[in-house]
Amino acid sequence: MTLLNKEDLIHIRRHLHEYPELAMHEFKTHDYLLETIQSMNQDHLEVREIPELPTALLVYVAGANPQRTIGYRTDIDALPVTEQTGLPFSSKISGIMHACGHDIHMTVALGVLSWFSEHQPSDNLIFFFQPAEESENGGKVAYELGVFEGKWRPDEFYGLHDNPGLPAGAIGCRMGTLFAGTTEVNVDLIGKSGHAAYPQNANDMVVAAAEFIDQVQTIVSRSVNPIEGGVITFGKLEAGTIRNVIAGNARIEGTIRGLTQKMIEHIVGRLKMVANGVATSYGAEVNIDFNQGGYLPVENNDDLTKRFIDFAKQDPDTQFVETEPAMTGEDFGYLLSKIPGTMFWLGVDDDSQLHSATFNPKESSIEKGVESITKFLEYRMKNETN
Repeated sequence: MTLLNKEDLIHIRRHLHEYPELAMHEFKTHDYLLETIQSMNQDHLEVREIPELPTALLVYVAGANPQRTIGYRTDIDALPVTEQTGLPFSSKISGIMHACGHDIHMTVALGVLSWFSEHQPSDNLIFFFQPAEESENGGKVAYELGVFEGKWRPDEFYGLHDNPGLPAGAIGCRMGTLFAGTTEVNVDLIGKSGHAAYPQNANDMVVAAAEFIDQVQTIVSRSVNPIEGGVITFGKLEAGTIRNVIAGNARIEGTIRGLTQKMIEHIVGRLKMVANGVATSYGAEVNIDFNQGGYLPVENNDDLTKRFIDFAKQDPDTQFVETEPAMTGEDFGYLLSKIPGTMFWLGVDDDSQLHSATFNPKESSIEKGVESITKFLEYRMKNETN
């Protein structure tokens, strides 16, 4: 195969879209990516697989005169969503869809890799095709396996996420935090069940859970600087079995969002205080568990991001949009906490939102994304010495 052209890229994207796979089960996706990569010019490429993370792929592109190693990451998993787009290339896998646009992400990465397979870069490049972004924090897993060591450790890391609210092919970015960090919260309240007619002999965890949820609403409204912002959402509450039995147990499940790790830790501390207060007030046992995994805030490196934005603003073929931070989560934040880098948006111009069953990104964004990213990487390699 020669350099991937527009038709090739659209064909690749549609194939990936038809066969989505969930986190840590992207085996056919892995095989298709590997087949596509192996069809490229191999003169400067080295492909690496990871036995402990079998759906991941890394590709090393040897630079002609390397001063640094630049990493580029794309995520490859899909979501448990039943597609409702009606497209002729809709998902063929029941209940699974690329509703977050990772098919676009992968296709853009392959386009950029194809270019550098035919045009040897001056610096070394590492392309990381990462499983499990949507769940199970594949970036953190890879890092903790020691994947990014020796020549496989980038000096700086870049990655994109598609954005339906931006024009197709536009590049969006900002200094500081792009995406919030996310932490799962599970709360178990344990009291004593009993007959509905004799509440004095029971300890009602429906009432305790209601009090807990009510008090939590004051954390963001009264304990968080409104300029900084934070979110606590409880999306699931389970208690009881029947209307005339007092529930002795309740479980609440939710999520915390914060634009900085400091904010997330502040909210966690306040939630613990509320849990302790409700336990004391109701004579109950309240156990609260937090799981952040690899979903740290995506905090862009100042120097690298300024350079990226400067390029995007001055490049006549790139439409740049300065964006606001988003409360959505992304596990690239974990890698950016270990390796400096920048995440940015690629506009895909769609009325439907990310994660929706009708999400249908514009395919014209693919070629524009490949061009902008390729030009930025060449700009980075040719014009900078540090």
